[in-house]
Amino acid sequence: MVVIKNYAEFEAHLGKEIGVSDWHKITQEQINNFADATLDHQWIHVDTERAKTESPFKTTIAHGYLTLSLVPYFWKQIADVQNLKMEVNYGIEQLKFGQAVPVDSEVRCRVSLKSIINLRGTTKATLFIQLEIKDQPKLAFSGDALFLYHFR
Repeated sequence: MVVIKNYAEFEAHLGKEIGVSDWHKITQEQINNFADATLDHQWIHVDTERAKTESPFKTTIAHGYLTLSLVPYFWKQIADVQNLKMEVNYGIEQLKFGQAVPVDSEVRCRVSLKSIINLRGTTKATLFIQLEIKDQPKLAFSGDALFLYHFR
Protein backbone atom coordinates (compact mmCIF):
# COMPACT_ATOMS: atom_id res chain seq x y z
CA MET A 1 0.00 0.00 0.00
CA VAL A 2 1.19 3.50 -0.89
CA VAL A 3 1.08 6.14 1.86
CA ILE A 4 0.37 9.71 0.73
CA LYS A 5 0.62 12.48 3.35
CA ASN A 6 0.53 15.66 1.25
CA TYR A 7 0.27 17.16 -2.21
CA ALA A 8 3.97 16.68 -3.04
CA GLU A 9 3.87 12.98 -2.15
CA PHE A 10 0.75 12.55 -4.27
CA GLU A 11 2.26 14.48 -7.19
CA ALA A 12 5.29 12.14 -7.18
CA HIS A 13 2.99 9.46 -8.66
CA LEU A 14 1.92 11.56 -11.65
CA GLY A 15 1.84 9.48 -14.82
CA LYS A 16 2.57 6.28 -12.91
CA GLU A 17 0.63 3.28 -11.74
CA ILE A 18 -0.04 3.69 -8.03
CA GLY A 19 -1.10 0.12 -7.44
CA VAL A 20 -3.49 -2.79 -7.78
CA SER A 21 -6.12 -3.88 -5.25
CA ASP A 22 -6.83 -7.36 -3.98
CA TRP A 23 -9.35 -9.54 -5.80
CA HIS A 24 -12.98 -9.27 -4.66
CA LYS A 25 -15.63 -11.90 -5.46
CA ILE A 26 -19.00 -10.55 -6.61
CA THR A 27 -21.65 -12.76 -4.99
CA GLN A 28 -25.35 -13.08 -5.69
CA GLU A 29 -26.02 -11.77 -2.19
CA GLN A 30 -24.05 -8.60 -2.97
CA ILE A 31 -25.92 -8.19 -6.26
CA ASN A 32 -29.29 -8.67 -4.49
CA ASN A 33 -28.36 -6.19 -1.75
CA PHE A 34 -27.34 -3.63 -4.37
CA ALA A 35 -30.62 -4.20 -6.23
CA ASP A 36 -32.52 -3.57 -2.99
CA ALA A 37 -30.52 -0.43 -2.21
CA THR A 38 -30.95 1.05 -5.70
CA LEU A 39 -34.42 -0.32 -6.49
CA ASP A 40 -32.98 -1.87 -9.66
CA HIS A 41 -34.36 -5.43 -9.71
CA GLN A 42 -33.92 -6.12 -13.42
CA TRP A 43 -34.10 -9.89 -13.92
CA ILE A 44 -30.65 -10.15 -15.51
CA HIS A 45 -29.23 -9.25 -12.09
CA VAL A 46 -31.52 -11.01 -9.61
CA ASP A 47 -33.42 -13.86 -11.28
CA THR A 48 -30.94 -16.74 -11.30
CA GLU A 49 -33.30 -19.25 -12.91
CA ARG A 50 -34.39 -16.98 -15.74
CA ALA A 51 -30.79 -15.88 -16.34
CA LYS A 52 -29.74 -19.52 -16.86
CA THR A 53 -32.09 -19.84 -19.83
CA GLU A 54 -32.66 -16.33 -21.21
CA SER A 55 -29.47 -14.40 -20.53
CA PRO A 56 -26.66 -14.45 -23.09
CA PHE A 57 -24.34 -14.86 -20.07
CA LYS A 58 -26.25 -17.95 -18.80
CA THR A 59 -26.07 -16.52 -15.28
CA THR A 60 -26.83 -13.30 -13.45
CA ILE A 61 -24.50 -10.32 -13.82
CA ALA A 62 -23.51 -7.53 -11.48
CA HIS A 63 -25.01 -4.11 -12.03
CA GLY A 64 -22.51 -1.87 -13.80
CA TYR A 65 -23.01 0.70 -11.05
CA LEU A 66 -22.36 -1.93 -8.40
CA THR A 67 -18.91 -2.52 -9.87
CA LEU A 68 -18.34 1.21 -10.13
CA SER A 69 -19.40 1.74 -6.51
CA LEU A 70 -16.53 -0.51 -5.41
CA VAL A 71 -13.91 2.04 -6.55
CA PRO A 72 -13.54 3.73 -3.12
CA TYR A 73 -13.21 0.31 -1.45
CA PHE A 74 -10.48 -0.74 -3.87
CA TRP A 75 -8.75 2.66 -3.72
CA LYS A 76 -8.43 2.34 0.07
CA GLN A 77 -6.54 -0.94 -0.48
CA ILE A 78 -4.13 0.75 -2.88
CA ALA A 79 -3.43 4.05 -1.15
CA ASP A 80 -3.64 5.39 2.38
CA VAL A 81 -4.13 9.12 1.90
CA GLN A 82 -3.39 10.64 5.30
CA ASN A 83 -3.38 14.03 6.99
CA LEU A 84 -6.78 14.97 5.58
CA LYS A 85 -9.43 17.38 6.77
CA MET A 86 -11.81 15.99 4.15
CA GLU A 87 -12.01 13.82 1.02
CA VAL A 88 -14.77 14.21 -1.59
CA ASN A 89 -15.78 12.07 -4.57
CA TYR A 90 -15.83 14.78 -7.24
CA GLY A 91 -16.80 13.03 -10.45
CA ILE A 92 -16.30 10.42 -13.11
CA GLU A 93 -15.20 11.12 -16.66
CA GLN A 94 -14.72 9.00 -19.79
CA LEU A 95 -16.21 5.90 -18.16
CA LYS A 96 -16.71 2.95 -20.49
CA PHE A 97 -18.15 -0.42 -19.48
CA GLY A 98 -16.28 -3.04 -21.51
CA GLN A 99 -17.75 -6.31 -20.33
CA ALA A 100 -20.42 -7.65 -17.98
CA VAL A 101 -19.31 -9.13 -14.65
CA PRO A 102 -21.00 -12.52 -14.13
CA VAL A 103 -21.91 -13.55 -10.59
CA ASP A 104 -19.06 -15.21 -8.68
CA SER A 105 -16.44 -13.43 -10.78
CA GLU A 106 -13.45 -11.90 -9.05
CA VAL A 107 -12.58 -8.30 -9.85
CA ARG A 108 -9.78 -5.95 -8.89
CA CYS A 109 -8.85 -2.36 -9.54
CA ARG A 110 -5.70 -0.98 -11.16
CA VAL A 111 -5.07 2.74 -10.54
CA SER A 112 -2.75 5.32 -12.09
CA LEU A 113 -2.50 9.04 -11.35
CA LYS A 114 -3.55 10.79 -14.55
CA SER A 115 -3.43 14.36 -13.28
CA ILE A 116 -3.17 16.38 -10.09
CA ILE A 117 -3.89 20.06 -9.55
CA ASN A 118 -3.61 22.33 -6.54
CA LEU A 119 -6.77 24.46 -6.48
CA ARG A 120 -5.94 27.10 -3.85
CA GLY A 121 -5.14 24.47 -1.24
CA THR A 122 -7.49 21.76 -2.43
CA THR A 123 -5.92 18.85 -4.29
CA LYS A 124 -7.88 17.63 -7.31
CA ALA A 125 -6.62 14.17 -8.30
CA THR A 126 -7.74 12.40 -11.45
CA LEU A 127 -7.21 8.67 -11.13
CA PHE A 128 -7.34 6.41 -14.17
CA ILE A 129 -9.23 3.35 -12.95
CA GLN A 130 -9.38 -0.05 -14.63
CA LEU A 131 -11.57 -2.82 -13.26
CA GLU A 132 -10.15 -6.20 -14.24
CA ILE A 133 -12.06 -9.49 -14.22
CA LYS A 134 -9.97 -12.49 -13.23
CA ASP A 135 -9.11 -14.71 -16.22
CA GLN A 136 -10.77 -12.31 -18.70
CA PRO A 137 -8.85 -10.25 -21.27
CA LYS A 138 -11.41 -7.42 -21.42
CA LEU A 139 -11.92 -4.92 -18.62
CA ALA A 140 -15.23 -4.57 -16.80
CA PHE A 141 -14.75 -0.81 -17.11
CA SER A 142 -12.19 1.95 -17.32
CA GLY A 143 -12.41 5.67 -16.72
CA ASP A 144 -11.28 8.61 -14.65
CA ALA A 145 -12.36 9.01 -11.03
CA LEU A 146 -11.92 12.51 -9.64
CA PHE A 147 -11.31 13.14 -5.96
CA LEU A 148 -10.84 16.32 -3.96
CA TYR A 149 -8.47 16.13 -1.00
CA HIS A 150 -8.23 18.80 1.66
CA PHE A 151 -4.87 18.18 3.37
CA ARG A 152 -4.21 19.67 6.80
